Order: sequence, then structure tokens, then C-alpha cells
Amino acid sequence: MKSWIKARGEGGVPGCSSAFARRSLATRVLGRYRLGESPWGRPAATAPVMPGRNKAASASSLDLPSREQEGDSSRGAKARAPQDESDGEGGDHGPNPGLGDPEIVKSPSDPKQYRYVILQNGLRALLVSDLNNMDGTPSVMSSDGEDEDSEEETDEDDDSGAEIEDDKEGFDDDYDDADECDSDEDLNDPDSDLEELTDKDEVKKRARTEKQSAAALCVGAGSFSDPEDLPGLAHFLEHMVFMGSSKYPDENGFDAFLKKHWGSDNASTDCERTVFQFDVQRKYFKEALDRWAQFFIHPLMIRDAIDREVEAVHSEYQLARPSDSNRREMLFGSLARPGHPMKKFFWGNADTLKHEPKIYKIDTYTRLREFWQRYYSAHYMTLVVQSKETLDTLEKWVTEIFSEIPNNGLDRASFDNLTQPFDTPEFHKLYKVVPIRKIHSMNITWALPPQEHYYRVKPIHYISWLVGHEGKGSVLSLLRKKCWALALYGGNGETGFEQNSTYSVFSISVTLTDDGFKHFYEVAHVVFQYLKMLQKIGPDKRVWEEIQKIEANEFHYEEQTDPVDYVESLCENMQLYPKEDFLTGDQLLFEYEPEVIADALNQLTPQRANLILLSAANEGKCHLKERWFGTQYSVEGNIKYWSDLWASDFVLNEDLHLPEENRYIATDFALKAPDSPETEYPVKTLSTQQGCLWYKKDDKFKIPKAYIRFHLISPLIQQSAENVVLFDTFLNILAHNLAEPAYEADVAQLEYKLVAGEILLGKFLFTPAVFEMIIEQLKKTYFNVLIKAETLAKKLQFLPLVHPCPVQFRVMDLPNIHLLCKVKTLNKGDANSEVTVYYQVECLLWMHMEEPCFDFLRTKQTLGYHVYPTCRNTSGILGFSVTVATQATKYNSELVDKKIEEFLFCFDEKIKTLTEEAFSTQVTALIKLKECEDSHLGEEVNRNWNEVVTQQYLFDRLAREIDALKSLSKADLVNWFQAHRGNEGKVLSVHVVGYGKHEGDAEVPSSSDVHNACSEIPQLTFLSACTLVNITSIKDIKAYTSALNVLPYHKILK
Repeated sequence: MKSWIKARGEGGVPGCSSAFARRSLATRVLGRYRLGESPWGRPAATAPVMPGRNKAASASSLDLPSREQEGDSSRGAKARAPQDESDGEGGDHGPNPGLGDPEIVKSPSDPKQYRYVILQNGLRALLVSDLNNMDGTPSVMSSDGEDEDSEEETDEDDDSGAEIEDDKEGFDDDYDDADECDSDEDLNDPDSDLEELTDKDEVKKRARTEKQSAAALCVGAGSFSDPEDLPGLAHFLEHMVFMGSSKYPDENGFDAFLKKHWGSDNASTDCERTVFQFDVQRKYFKEALDRWAQFFIHPLMIRDAIDREVEAVHSEYQLARPSDSNRREMLFGSLARPGHPMKKFFWGNADTLKHEPKIYKIDTYTRLREFWQRYYSAHYMTLVVQSKETLDTLEKWVTEIFSEIPNNGLDRASFDNLTQPFDTPEFHKLYKVVPIRKIHSMNITWALPPQEHYYRVKPIHYISWLVGHEGKGSVLSLLRKKCWALALYGGNGETGFEQNSTYSVFSISVTLTDDGFKHFYEVAHVVFQYLKMLQKIGPDKRVWEEIQKIEANEFHYEEQTDPVDYVESLCENMQLYPKEDFLTGDQLLFEYEPEVIADALNQLTPQRANLILLSAANEGKCHLKERWFGTQYSVEGNIKYWSDLWASDFVLNEDLHLPEENRYIATDFALKAPDSPETEYPVKTLSTQQGCLWYKKDDKFKIPKAYIRFHLISPLIQQSAENVVLFDTFLNILAHNLAEPAYEADVAQLEYKLVAGEILLGKFLFTPAVFEMIIEQLKKTYFNVLIKAETLAKKLQFLPLVHPCPVQFRVMDLPNIHLLCKVKTLNKGDANSEVTVYYQVECLLWMHMEEPCFDFLRTKQTLGYHVYPTCRNTSGILGFSVTVATQATKYNSELVDKKIEEFLFCFDEKIKTLTEEAFSTQVTALIKLKECEDSHLGEEVNRNWNEVVTQQYLFDRLAREIDALKSLSKADLVNWFQAHRGNEGKVLSVHVVGYGKHEGDAEVPSSSDVHNACSEIPQLTFLSACTLVNITSIKDIKAYTSALNVLPYHKILK
């Protein structure tokens, strides 16, 4: 279990916004720190629950312990080292060859089989066979997978790999830290999830998450190993290994191969680890493994590709700069002792990898190859493969393919001698920071000795649970009553930045109200009072056992997770835990050792803390600047009163105490016998004038879990902009009122969330102070959404609500011309631009388009880090778009628009010459994708719920789409694309333009140097097209759209 607990807030705080006032599990799993993701305080949208897997006899499964058994294990708290090469060799499976490894402890709900092998070159591999069905019985082998060796296909035109970017929201700070809110993106129209099919709806989601086969490899080296004169080299190498291999030299071949068979891949760089993962349809898994393994056997990394890929790394860095969490992380790392790797610049950019090496005559190409030879050694690597194959087959494949990875025989890089990196005078001070967003946030951080080896006790998780609690007696409960705080997070996300071999972070982040900001010292004092109370009473066994029970319940009845995510997590676990704890080490609590907990707890004192206060009110008062991200900050010691108070034996607060016993922890997991015949799809069991009820009995996963969803429809909500804001306010006040009484049930996995349109009726009271607090935070939330270029680009298509009007689902019918709407970004000083070209298409078209789009616009043209096509369903009106995120310091948005058109012209020629065999392969891949079974109950629920919310009720939509695909011809696709691409096509280009020399900005201010007041009403600045021809520019969205025809909402029922 990741030890990051958040107390939820309201009014624009994480998950609470225009569309959502969301509540979910209080225990959050943070995304691992990636170069390209926010490393600090990034909560997942929900805590992943891994779906109901039944017991398989071939491996050990964990039974729920009784109260007497819990915590009484004879095993010590200190972890054993992860299995090393002397622990065993591949192929030795004891008396049960062909079966799983009985030493690997797994959930009783897990039907998969596991085997751990060590290859002769030292690579350690975990084989995962998911041949069994949910009920534990073997599944029938499909004809296309009975004999992979005899059915291998070769693709002469698909010869290697190139890294795919993260999802377009990859490291965006729509969730990027605790104080910034979890998802301003949620302010998007709730129907937007239905519009962007590629990334948010069934097509992209299923493509990325339901692969039958997946693999992940973790290299035990990362950015800590960067040389001092080449910052970012580890991250750059992670990019470069994708650019072709000796066996498959085509630069974009691996990506093309995966896309052809509906696969995906990615990679990420952490402080001490680098992870690569991919998934693909099972029939092509062996060939994909061979292609992928060449990255580690003999990557080309040719000189010609270096400059181009440096631009991709630089674009990634530029996209990360406007993130407050990334900026705070860089500032935090700069406080480490000289010589500690945390002071390094992990991201890398064009200066560190290209320009400065040229000045100092550093051969980046040679150093890159030397870095690969030193750190990409087989004995540092852990591999996980998962497929519907037997364990013996998987072992054969892994042995044949991965034994070729070289072993350099050198000891693994170690940094465990560099402990206490933050025991410096600079660390123990107050830092005031000017943020990008309009937020008030206080972050209190301690750097503890490394805690990874206490994973069986999980002391930080115990402390996090209490600090992040929001029930009676908690820190947040008291701060809410004073209207000082909206949200609170506490703990450690187990990212490389927060936990590594040199230190472990414990951090508390409080999202402050305007009044809370004025009293931030008092807020800090409440936090210190609570910690002192915990230190005084010591660890509490009852609380620890409650946490243990909740985690054990979740593990015992876990739902299956997406294969590609599952293997990624396991390959990192293999670097940290011994074999028997590969599946349990990051989740379960094993031993209650109060002295271990007390040791960590007693270090959380004011004198050892670092305080960072982020607020726009710091503007003009911060005259220092961090080197890499340009963060403006000031440093000051605590004022004398607080320094003296915190150094003394200050008085405790009687309002702060341990939470009461949680009465909501489940104890009865028996499934109820069905009282009606089972049905394949939901059935309507009740219909009245007021509404209807749909019901579906779970006959597939058979886990003790239920979903209940209400869609309460009111025409008043969206009649005007004022009504929308009033409803936002209502939802957020409601979430505020429910937070404390519902918290215990929430953490016991009785989850709820409030979504615009889903209203909990009943007693609704609030104070004027709460109202003002919510209103002020909503202003900040709205503003923080609009300053993001990609969000503004989406919103420009909507007609402003000026006068109240009847609400209907409507879409503007675009004229048969090329329209351009070009505006300046609202975030002054932000260089990032977003260009989207929209055509008013089908999933199959997107399948053909994604890989060549990435190859042309990113790999070859290096226009930006995020490049993607998107299929859109806008209230039943289909379309497609191509989006490029670039920087105004590098390219003019009109040039990017031209390049998109150039790509589409080339793509037109490509599909004309597409062979019938290639077309048939893509159609078959999409059919196979749609035939994939749901991986967990929530996925089935979401698909059926979408039919209810859109009032289409086509629960067998996938089956109908499969039938339609079977009758589709290549000519249909070509004719359709050409019809929508010619002079009669309906095209809308939306440019949100950043600040930079290529957009005519002579002097570009730093993001921290400009003032964006959330109290000001943002005004769009419309720009004219200078170089685009045959374009009609829009200078007034309201005036232009008022003259267009309106298309009614169209239900897709055939």
C-alpha cells in the first residue's frame, strides 16, 4: 500500500470542481515519479482495486488472519534483500514442473499462476500465466494462440521501436500535487469523457488496458547515476533505446508493430530505476518480446537520431515547467547537501544534452553508449511477463530471448552511504514561493532515514493514516471548523523522489483558504500539536490493526488490474522485496512493531521540518530564483515567537485525538444467492413518470462488491452560467458537510462521489464563512483551469451562455470551409502552445493514423512531446482531430498547422496504397480488441452506465460494432476519409498560442515574473492568421456561432 493519505477537501480542491465534487478512498496510490510526471503528491483518481481473482492451487494464497494472528508473525520487521542470483536458477521448479511457485504469496481471489526464474546472465524474471478463468478453471486456448511458434508473422516494414508519449494528460498538473487540487480537468463538461474516444472512452482505454499479454522490465539504475557534466542522461537514454536496434533497425518499427496489433508501450525514469513496459494482442506477444528485448541487447542509438530526440526531451521539460509540483520538487532537491544526487537536474534539456556539450567538447553519443554499457546490465534487471500461456511456454520464451542481454559483471551503483542529505541549515527554514496557479498551500516536510526496509511494519503508512484522517479529532476536521483549510495530504507516495536508498520523505500538504493563509503559522501549529499528541501516546495497536484489516480485505478480494499496469508494478516490486512478497510487499501490513513506528514518529518535530508556503500573495516579495524551472522564492527563519514556542514543550490541543474505532470495516463477504434469472445485459426493473431503475447481477467476477449510481436530471442546472456556478457551489458545500461523517465508511471501502447532476437530497445547512470559503476557492479553480493551453483549446468550441435558455444537447454544424480560431494563452509567460485541427470518423481510422502521426509529427518533425490523433463523438456527431503541444520558443502555431495538414496529405496517400492484407489485419485487431472481456467489474459498470446516461440503452453496442466492422471494406475507409478531407470538408483549427519569439513576442517574461489575478475576468485575445491561406478566422466566437445551424443530439443506435 502506498503510504500517502489525503484528507479530502471541497470547493475546487482535489476532485471538487465544476463537474465533480468527488469523494473516494482516503488512501491514495501516487503515480511513480516519472520524468514527465508530477512526482510530488500526485494522487490517483481512485485507489486501484485489483479485481476478484479466485484461488488457484499452484501458488500460495494469503488467508485473512484472525485478530490473534495479526501482528504476531515471527518474521522480523527488517526486510530480507530481494532475491539474488544465488537463490535459484531458471527451470528448477521442485516436484511440480509446469505449476506455479508455491513460495509466492498471492490473493485467494487471484487465479493466475506465478513462477520466478533467474537466467544465466543474472536477469530475474517473474512469469505470470493467466490461463485460468475467474472461477479458477482453465480457459480454452483460442485457435490463434495454440501454437505461437507456427503462427509467427513477420512485418518487413515494421522494424523496431520508438517511445510513445504518455497520455496527453501525462504529467499535466491537473492532478499534479496535493495543494494544487486533484483535478481541475474535472471542470470540463462531464460529457467530455464521451467525446474524446481515443484517450478517455472505450477505444483508447481498452486498447491500453485490456491486452491479454504484457511485459515490463525494470533497470536498477536511474537519474541518480547521471554524470555531473551531462544532467538528464539517464532520461535521455530511456528515449534513445527505442530508436531502432541491430536486429530491427527501423527507427519507428516497434511502435508501428504494436499499433498494427493494437498495442502500446511506454517508459519512465526514476531516481534509482528505469521502467519499460508494453502490451499487445496475445498472438503477437512472442514477436513483440523479441523486438522489445533488442533495446537491451543491441540498441542502435545512431548519431543522426540524437539531435532529434533531444528536442523531444526538451519539449517534455518545457511542458513540465508550468507545474507547481515540479517546480517545488526542483527547489526541494536544491536544498540537499553538495555532492548528493538529489541536487542534480534529472529532466535534461537542450542546454544540458546538446548546447553545453558542444561548448565543452563532450561527445554525447559516446557518453550515451558508455552509460548504456555500464547501467543496462542484465543482473540489474527485473522482468515480468504476463500472458495466456503456460508457465513452461513463458519460461521458454524468456530464456530464449532475454538471455542475450549482456552482463557487465560490475557491482550495481549504490548510494546508501549518502544518508541524511537534508540535515543542513538551509533545509530547516521557511521558503515562500510564487506559484503558477492561484493557490494557497503550506507544505511541511521531513527527511527521515530510509524506510523501505521496514515495509512489513509500514511505519509511514501508519502515521499517514492518522495525519490524513478527516474524521472527528483530526487535523483537517479542526482546520475546517476554523475555515482555514480545504484539504490535507500526509505521507509518502513511494516515488523515487520521496523514497530511495538515501532518505524517505514524510510530507504534510495543506490547501489553505484565504483566511488560512493569513494564519498559516497557526495552521502549522495545529499540525505540530497533533504530531506531538501522537508522540506522547505512542503507537496504538488498535489503529494499526484496523489499517491492517482494511488492506487485507482489499487484497483478499482484489479485482484484477490492467496487465500492463500490473507488470509495471511487479517489476519494480522485484527490485525491493524478496520473492514471497513480490505481490504483497507494497500493500499488506505484516508485523506490529511499535518501536519502529515510534522511531519514525519521534523524528517529526518542528526543529527538523522544512516549510514551503506557496501563494500568489508572495508576488513581488521573492527575489531568489531556482536555476532550472525559474521558481521565484525567498528564505526566512521562523519568526522568534514561533521558534521559541516550537522549541518549548508547547501545550496540546484537546480537540485533537485519535479516531474512534471504525465500525464500517466489512466482516461478512458472503455472496447473496440470485433471486431472479441472470441476464447478459442490464434490465429495466422499474419505470415511472419520475424515472426508471436498471439492474444487472454480477455473474462474472463474483466479488462482494456493488455499484449503485443515480442520475438525477434537472433542466435548471445548465440554463445559465450563473446556475452552473450555483450548482458547483452547492456540490462543494455538500462535499464539505459530508466529509467528516462519511470519512470512516470511505476508508473502509464504502466509497461515494458527487458528480454534477447527482444530488444528495436532504438536510442542507451551511454557514456564511463556509460559503465564502467555497466561493473563493472556486474562483481559483476556474482560473487554474483556464490558464492551461490544452484546456482552453477544448473550451473554445463552446458557445458562451449569456441569457438563460432551454438546455438541449446541440452541436454547431460547421460550414464546408477551413476555420481558424487563434488566441493567446491566458497564462502570461507560458511558452507552451496547443494546436488542434478538427474534422467534423471512425475508430478504425484512428488505428491506422496513430503511429504514422506520432512518427511524422514528433519523431521526424520534432514539433512537440505530445502528439496524438483523437476520435471524437460530440453529442452523436463524429469527427477526428490531430493535436500537437509545442512551444512558441521553437515553432509558430501556423507552421505546426501546416505540418498537420502535410501529415494528413501523406496519410491520404498511405491509406490509398494500403494492401487488403494490411487493412484486414487492422480490422481483425480492432475486432479482437472489442471482443476482450472486461478485466474488472467497474469496467462493465462504466460501459453500461454510459448507455443509461446518454439514454441510448444499447447495451450490446460492442457486438453490433463488431458486426459492422466485419462488413467494412478498404474502399469504405478510403472513400470516407477523402470525402471529409477534400474541399467540401468541415475543418476547425484551434490555436492557443504561448509566449515566445516565434509568435512575435520580443521579450518573454518568466512564468514567475507575471501576475495572473484570479479575481480578474480572463479576456481572450484573438490573433489573425499570417501565413495560412484559404482560412476563415474567427474573431468573436459568440457572433460567429450564432449564425451557424444547430445539429440536434444524435443517438448512435445503428
